[in-house]
Amino acid sequence: MADSIPPGSWLGLLGGGQLGRMFCMAAQSLGYKVAVLDPGSASPAGTVADRHIAADYLHPAALAELAALVAAATTEFENVPAAALQFLSQTARVTPAAASVAIAQDRISEKMFLSGHGFPVVPYTILRSASDARDADAGFFPGVVKTARFGYDGKGQVTCEDSASATAATEVLGRPCVLELWVPWAKEISVIVARNESGETASWPVAENRHRCGILDVSIAPARLPPSMCARACGLATRVATALDYRGVLCVEMFVGEDGALLINEIAPRPHNSGHYTIDACVTSQFEQQVRVLADLPLGDTRQHTPAVMVNLLGDVWFPGPDTKTAREPPWRDVLRQPQAKLHLYGKAEPRPKRKMGHVTCLGATLDDALATARDVRRTLGIGGAGDF
Repeated sequence: MADSIPPGSWLGLLGGGQLGRMFCMAAQSLGYKVAVLDPGSASPAGTVADRHIAADYLHPAALAELAALVAAATTEFENVPAAALQFLSQTARVTPAAASVAIAQDRISEKMFLSGHGFPVVPYTILRSASDARDADAGFFPGVVKTARFGYDGKGQVTCEDSASATAATEVLGRPCVLELWVPWAKEISVIVARNESGETASWPVAENRHRCGILDVSIAPARLPPSMCARACGLATRVATALDYRGVLCVEMFVGEDGALLINEIAPRPHNSGHYTIDACVTSQFEQQVRVLADLPLGDTRQHTPAVMVNLLGDVWFPGPDTKTAREPPWRDVLRQPQAKLHLYGKAEPRPKRKMGHVTCLGATLDDALATARDVRRTLGIGGAGDF
């Protein structure tokens, strides 16, 4: 423990969302106290933290209060201003470092970093203006225009058939973008890897992901892929973390091409939705590992002990029909009739369509058992496409 931050110490968290909520719970279970800096008055993380500093991330007095209290600090989403992380690093251990976050929070920087280090990525070109879109090579179409910053869950993305539609999309988005060629793929997967101060790494089993409307719908772990391909994916994610000199938990999302090639789609410098299954199905969850790295404790075992399928719960579940105008509490009792369904709600008071409200992790003696439970849970909650995975 000589170089570690001992339990009982204060840890800081920038961001008040559900990822922060689960970080708080993991840290508290290890004996730490958590102070959350977030502008929301009733944020998911702020309501469970030991202290909530309700202020902007760059508010001088709030940052000074957090810096005076905590021995280390981390972030739960990538758009925290790098200046806030740099300020805290003067007096506290900060993971991930501001430099790593700065690369991952901007698609242009991310693509240039990955391609510059020889990692396989989808063919792309940078659109810094509408004129760049007008002049884009025809070989990038059909493609997807993605805003360089602040795009997530399908937001800030427009499918384009030609340079004219790409130009229009760039003008609407109103900021620098990346144009990516639309490539055929067989599966979407993700690998979550942790890397500590000593450069030691540990990755979890590959998750197979299904999206609806650009938002993660279902994660299946372990992914239904050959072991050799899973090993390649984990190795690729680990090399990305090493190239970034990353400290913390990192998610690397990939496409599996129809020819078996792996292409990196994007990276997230934090725990990820597709890793929520680790809470119930692995020896060490991604959130406990985030605490371990931050406090410089030994990395935990990432083995998966139970097959799992994670079902994302959006606010739509509270509005079960097209004529439903008022939110209705979903039938949780019926969901939990499945003895291996683990319900996680994020403490958000107001459900809205497309808003992430929670998830259900469905366990099973076999992956087929877990898949069957997930399909039943989705039918119970009226989630469409219950049998399409």
